[in-house]
Amino acid sequence: MDQTIRKGLIVSCQALKNEPLYGGDTIAKMAVAAQEGGAVAIRANTVRDIKAIARRLKGGLPIIGLIKRDYPDSSVYITPTLKEVKALISAPCAVIAMDATQRTRPGGVGLKELVEYVRNHSDKPIMADIATDEEALAAEALGFDYVSTTLRSYTEETQGIAIPDVAFCERLARTVRSSVVVAEGGIHTYEELSAVLKSGIDRVVIGGAITRPQNITRSYVQVFSQI
Repeated sequence: MDQTIRKGLIVSCQALKNEPLYGGDTIAKMAVAAQEGGAVAIRANTVRDIKAIARRLKGGLPIIGLIKRDYPDSSVYITPTLKEVKALISAPCAVIAMDATQRTRPGGVGLKELVEYVRNHSDKPIMADIATDEEALAAEALGFDYVSTTLRSYTEETQGIAIPDVAFCERLARTVRSSVVVAEGGIHTYEELSAVLKSGIDRVVIGGAITRPQNITRSYVQVFSQI
């Protein structure tokens, strides 16, 4: 099993164009803060942010790179096509993450084709963002180094499932043997993190609960209305 990503907390440092932290060097500074706090890796979106983070961290932590891009003919948006894969191969990220769900990709390109391209043109490990048990096992069969629960509750098939789905994590920890399982999604409390770790997964991604201050603030503001 690939050991590029050590056991521990992976912090997702991302901001989309419609979010207040987008632009400038904010995300790179956030990654440095995560490093100082003890994170073992950073998950980042766009070549621009990946490069900025890499300059700041100076190789101190591995970066899991992805590119979010919308295409009109598909709901897949995490590293959806060969164009994004090629960009990440050239970018200073240690691991390439991509949607590995069973949904149709833009242009009808197959997931196997993208995996083969990475294997033939790079030595970077690859991470499968999945939503179901079947997708996890299919990703393992394709040779993904990591399988992450990133898209649980975010696909049409799994929409409405409460996350973190600890039972799902427990199943993947038992059934996925040749890929490293990573938990991601919906973890906002220490108790939720503890429950996920007890499932048998020892690499966990947390994003919004750490790096989206507008969401963190909103959660506290909501308490006022409950008094």
